[in-house]
Amino acid sequence: MLAAIVSLLVGGTWLIVKAATDHLLYQNATRTARMWAQYVAANVLDLQQIAAGENPSSASMAFFQASRKSDEVFRYTIFNRYGYSILVSDRDQITPVDLSVYSADAARSIKENRPVVRTRIGQGAGQPAYAAEAYVPVLVEGQAVAVVAANVDQTAERDGYYRVFLPAAASLCLLTAFSFGLPALAWFRRTKEKQQADRRIHYLAHHDALTGLVNRGQLVEKLDAALALLPAAGGMLAVHFIDIDHFKQVNDTLGHDGGDFLLSSIGERLRRLARIEDTVARLGGDEFVVVQTAVVEKAQAEAFAGRIGSALAAPLYFQEQEVRATYTIGIAMAPADGTAPERLLKSADLALYSGKTSGRDCVRFFSPEMDEQLQKRIAMERIIRDAVAHDGFVLHYQPVFEIKNRKLIGFEALVRLPAPDGGLIPPATFIPIAEEMHLIDRVGAWVLREACRAATNWPSDLIVAVNLSPSQFDAGDIVAIVAEALRSSGLEPNRLELEVTETLLLRDGDATLATLRRFKAMGVSIAMDDFGTGYSSLSYLWKFPFDKIKIDRSFMEGFGKSRGDVETVVKSLVALGREMKMRVTVEGVETVQQVEFLYDADADQVQGFYFGKPMPATQIGAELLDDFRRSQPADARTDGKLRVVK
Repeated sequence: MLAAIVSLLVGGTWLIVKAATDHLLYQNATRTARMWAQYVAANVLDLQQIAAGENPSSASMAFFQASRKSDEVFRYTIFNRYGYSILVSDRDQITPVDLSVYSADAARSIKENRPVVRTRIGQGAGQPAYAAEAYVPVLVEGQAVAVVAANVDQTAERDGYYRVFLPAAASLCLLTAFSFGLPALAWFRRTKEKQQADRRIHYLAHHDALTGLVNRGQLVEKLDAALALLPAAGGMLAVHFIDIDHFKQVNDTLGHDGGDFLLSSIGERLRRLARIEDTVARLGGDEFVVVQTAVVEKAQAEAFAGRIGSALAAPLYFQEQEVRATYTIGIAMAPADGTAPERLLKSADLALYSGKTSGRDCVRFFSPEMDEQLQKRIAMERIIRDAVAHDGFVLHYQPVFEIKNRKLIGFEALVRLPAPDGGLIPPATFIPIAEEMHLIDRVGAWVLREACRAATNWPSDLIVAVNLSPSQFDAGDIVAIVAEALRSSGLEPNRLELEVTETLLLRDGDATLATLRRFKAMGVSIAMDDFGTGYSSLSYLWKFPFDKIKIDRSFMEGFGKSRGDVETVVKSLVALGREMKMRVTVEGVETVQQVEFLYDADADQVQGFYFGKPMPATQIGAELLDDFRRSQPADARTDGKLRVVK
């Protein structure tokens, strides 16, 4: 269209200039022809006689002879008063005509008593390429008695005009083309770019930028349309809510490029698996949804979910590294589980959450009981948020003893969350939720401050142990947080013991070890918690000089139940700790038999219900008094065995 407009403009400019040129040429040609005709009429005095059929006089013949020498006029013709030719004078001869020829232009000149002028293009041999003819009436006493016609060759003049005006016209056309074409081209490009940008904005408004799948807004629209057709079409539809298990570990291991590669690959596999009438969407993060239409029975949706799991479980390769992941799928069926898009998505999300809490890598259908679980979850989140905002947590302290002399060496700070009914919500319930809410770093910072503050009220030989969550290492400068807790409380760094788990070390070992070395440089003790339950704990014992290893409580739970295997492992772990000059604490000690075994196994410290349950800070004074009584020599040993007085 733009090219047509430019062509039309240039063509119009050319035609206008050419028309102007032709008009000027016509004016010049007719003026010249009229001038020559009038010149003849003024100089041939016997025109009336010649028009009446007489021969020209000698003076007229001499004039005609002289005129033949002109390169401009190639013919004179004298017509009578009726428009018939009488005499012709051209470059070859001057002679009366044998056969008169009627000229309408000559007759018109006589009739209108005015010159008639026209131009013509040559149409034969000996004819000029471009000529002008002027018919001028000869008047005697106001009456036309003859007509003189002058035929003037204007070919050279026309060529001269064209040589001057047509290049100028071409230049003007080019100038017009550039003057209009360049801005028009820029406008056209801007228009195209705007159209492309508008299309891109519209696309992004309805699609996920990474995978190209529809986004949540478009999914809701399509799901709403599918639900509207459901009563007439019959049957059911299934909403499959898909989530990648432990996706953060993929990002931590392969970086965000690897995570994006996995997400894009999942989107492509889901797109290939779905039918044309199905809808595949990405809601954000690692969450995908597939709407399966025309479902006849629940088993059909279950089979489709199985195909989804199989397709996604196939290995991928990113930069020559194999990527494997597991997936949890929650399914909601319409109309049974909802007749509105948001209700169906919520039901599928609840089913997904149930699968996550049940161990992941599974398929779960929505059930009404999940709504009740959701309400409990919402209530728990509200309690956690309120506790974080108003320091609503409390700390309980579990004593830690040296096993040889039964000396109290300190307490482990354990966070508790008060329930609305006055009880306490166990950590296993609220801590995972706080981690999912990304609030565990704030909870951990409060625990550090409060534990350090409380420990300043104890005897100076007692330590306080605080667990650090991996999320605290991700949330900010954990070293600065610990330093601030020590500074604000005034607690000596050597009285603070920080406990970390192998899970933290597995995620980013080098960075974590560097942080732990900064703690050591501050004078803080570092303990590896839950030792013996991981996959590579031993590799970290020589990479970092831990002050203590804490043997997980699961070993004491299996004490006496495994034909002595647990006892053998515990003895080996204690011996390993001693060889590496690390103190060994055994958790979960609850019976006198376990105490005697650990005494013989040469363990350093013990912790468990047998020695004391976690208690609020208000009871620590009584515990310190009991410890003083237990430490008297009269209760030390009996018959070579440890006798614990409770």
